Amino acid sequence: MRTFNILLLVIFVVQTSFAQDKTDIKWFNPANSEFPVIEGQAWHGEYGKPYNRLPDRAETLVREPVWNLSQHTTGLKVRFRSNAKEIIVRYGVRLRHAMNHMPATGVSGMDLYAIDSDGQWMWCQGKRSFSDTIVYRYDRLRPNDRYHDRGREYRLNLPLYNSLEWMEIGVSENAYFEPLPIRKEKPIVVYGTSIAHGACASRPGMAWTNILSRKMDRPLINLAFSGNGRLEKEMIDFLSEIDAKIFIIDCMPNLWNPEVYDDEELKNRILNSICQLRKSRPGIPILLTAHAGYTDGLVSPERMTHFTRVNRIQKDAYNQLRKEGIDMFHYLAYEEIGMQLDDMVDGTHPNDLGMMRYADSYSLKLRSILNEPKGTASTTQPRIQYREPGNYDWEKRHREILKINETTPPKTVLLANSIVHFWGGLPRTKIAREEASWEELLTPMGVRNYAYGWDRIENVLWRVYHGELDGFEAERVMVMIGTNNLHLNTDQEIIAGLNLLIQAIKFRQPTAEIVLMGLLPRRDHEQRIETLNLQIASLANKTSLKYADLGSVFLMENNKIEESLFSDGLHPNKAGYQKLREMLIPLLKN
Repeated sequence: MRTFNILLLVIFVVQTSFAQDKTDIKWFNPANSEFPVIEGQAWHGEYGKPYNRLPDRAETLVREPVWNLSQHTTGLKVRFRSNAKEIIVRYGVRLRHAMNHMPATGVSGMDLYAIDSDGQWMWCQGKRSFSDTIVYRYDRLRPNDRYHDRGREYRLNLPLYNSLEWMEIGVSENAYFEPLPIRKEKPIVVYGTSIAHGACASRPGMAWTNILSRKMDRPLINLAFSGNGRLEKEMIDFLSEIDAKIFIIDCMPNLWNPEVYDDEELKNRILNSICQLRKSRPGIPILLTAHAGYTDGLVSPERMTHFTRVNRIQKDAYNQLRKEGIDMFHYLAYEEIGMQLDDMVDGTHPNDLGMMRYADSYSLKLRSILNEPKGTASTTQPRIQYREPGNYDWEKRHREILKINETTPPKTVLLANSIVHFWGGLPRTKIAREEASWEELLTPMGVRNYAYGWDRIENVLWRVYHGELDGFEAERVMVMIGTNNLHLNTDQEIIAGLNLLIQAIKFRQPTAEIVLMGLLPRRDHEQRIETLNLQIASLANKTSLKYADLGSVFLMENNKIEESLFSDGLHPNKAGYQKLREMLIPLLKN
């Protein structure tokens, strides 16, 4: 009788828990979103099944194995913001959960990352259960960062080697949850083999493609197909439809067999594929990747011969194409990847160590090709931010600026922080402290307000790397940034960040006049800013830029700020903006 009563109690608790799940949890289905949220796809609106990687028309154009593998969700992700203490992901898959050399967490698992309001990456541990319905529970989450109560951004990486039937993301009814649209930046596009597909990462976030996407903070479209990255014309045709940031072609591991691909056939495939892609997409960099080798190659001469042969043929093809004038064409060599003894699961497919080595080599190469260098100081590491969503949405403002650049390119761009952001102009913002003066004089002169509240140097660097100065020719780019770095960074680190930012601007706007401006004085920091501005002036001189110091009108004779021109000792009030306008206009007329 006692056992029976305990059983009834257990049933009651389970039923109650289930009922609470149904009533207290709100569920989001990415496939039913009002706007596209499944990132990593190139053909939105052409998918009969929402989590496929190739459009439906590909089924009759590519070989059956390629089509089947294109239904694996490798490289796909869903982004959202939430302040939930617990996030639940539940979903169904079509195929087996695991493989004999790759765990279920990699084949069929989800992987959740987060980015705090300062742009710092974080990883979330999930309690998981694999059954007909797979469930990941991410609990004990700190709901908010220190700036506000709207949580943070999350990025959910989908399974590497399985196909999704359905998926839902759940949070508490009273939690904030906001799905984010797919990003507008041009994606990195990868065409490759099982290695780029994700074998044999322990979890989705450890596939080198996903690591690379995090390192570069860019969308990435993964068109790798296990055993089927064969440089086929049909796939090159599909690649050619994508307006990519860069194409990565990494197919040698599937083309090693000399009985199928003799020297002439292999070389012709490489030559034809690159020529076809270049003809369709001029102006987009192409990176051709060597076979990374086998970790058992030293004890297996035949295996070593396989990868050294294809690398020799591919390098010959690369050199020939360069001589024939194929431009923006690059090569990632076997030595640059540098796989080590313990980097593979089975001598062919990388483990997590090998995946990280792949990603590091690609990141280093891409930063060189795309001219997106980074340093060691925080000011030299490009980052997003989400510090004051109560006043504006940082990501939305970025999307608006990219749209403005397409429709009405600016003559003059002003890169700055809240001091300029909340002055006025386009893009419109919730706070505009002196809209009239901006509209009266600056808008007619073609000045665009590309300033963001609470931005630091590293945030502006991210924005420049991600398209805010691309696709148009400005007459002038004006830069006043760094006051939000004062409490975090040394003067030397601030100058290092400004120097990297200047080089990034010069590369993207080579004909524009660049004006580097000193920081405006602020309460209790007058002396430091005066000293720092001397260093900024010196940097402008060394880099052949015009320097301007607009801050003198805000100082009294004792070198303290004139409080009547500020609202809080940092941001000008209406009278202060009028003074700032008087100093700025002559720079725009020269």
